[in-house]
Amino acid sequence: MKMIQDAKAVVQRFHAAFDAPDSDLVQVLQAHTGANFVWRGFHPFNEMTAPSQVATDFWRPLRQSLTSLQRRQDIFFAGANHMDEFSSVWVVSMGHLMGLFDKAFCSIPPTGKIAMLRYCEFHKVEGGRIVETAMYFDLLHLMAQAGIVPFPDHTAAQLVQPGPQTHDGLLFDDRPSQEGRDTLALINRMIGDLGQWDNELSLEDELRQTWAEDMLWWGPTGIGATYTIQRYAKQHSGPFRAAFSDRSKTTHIARLAEGAYGGFFGWPNFTARLSCDFMGMPATNKTSEFRVIDIYRRDGDKLAENWIFIDLLHFWKSQGLDVLQRLQDGEYA
Repeated sequence: MKMIQDAKAVVQRFHAAFDAPDSDLVQVLQAHTGANFVWRGFHPFNEMTAPSQVATDFWRPLRQSLTSLQRRQDIFFAGANHMDEFSSVWVVSMGHLMGLFDKAFCSIPPTGKIAMLRYCEFHKVEGGRIVETAMYFDLLHLMAQAGIVPFPDHTAAQLVQPGPQTHDGLLFDDRPSQEGRDTLALINRMIGDLGQWDNELSLEDELRQTWAEDMLWWGPTGIGATYTIQRYAKQHSGPFRAAFSDRSKTTHIARLAEGAYGGFFGWPNFTARLSCDFMGMPATNKTSEFRVIDIYRRDGDKLAENWIFIDLLHFWKSQGLDVLQRLQDGEYA
């Protein structure tokens, strides 16, 4: 569809201008964003509405920390938004921001070595401008590369995560509309299953309704990545369900798909109460928000891969554990 391709072109032009080594970050953001711009990022950056603030508070410090910054994009797609009856168009970019970690960022000490920050962006495009951005990134992943592990009890594996097994995630060209509809329908079915924590199926059989047996779940640092339905149930989904109760209904700002790829984000996606131990931390019985991005690859009629970004720093701060403050205070030295 021309509307989808036009939106992709807007974001590609923005990336080309913004990622240039000598770019004026404020000027580029102002030139490519529309009126009433909203930027949502993980803790400690949260929500901003001025492009100049996004540039000076987030991007400029990041560029000063990760020098010679390079976008290494693994997934790029766009689509109409299921959450507003397909009236808006969003463009998704996911991969790593790679640079030389030469200066502290958010009190994370530099290593002088290559570092890779996992990221995923959702951009809403209207009238040839970006009017909303969700920029989610894994700061715990950056900490781990600096040798700081606030949550040592990973139930799954800590990795620098690759892109799709099929190496076909960059959808610069148009894809048949039916492929995207099939992907979105499968994601919607999976979301319906996800909310039924008390059904009669075993967790593994519930997952088999929408997931491939050899699924790959690329989870955030602090939880980790896992492989196959059996290990995913054991290393993440089972422990997560055991730890939380009173989960709210799932809400999203954007949910879309193109080709075999799709995803969503919320602000927050849901709330839940920490009623048992989680990530090596004790239960608090407090209810907190989960800000999440999920990106999926469909293979036939099953979901084969899933990349997840969870604002765990925001979650734990609301639980009474301020990881960045503890880092600043030298408690993880």
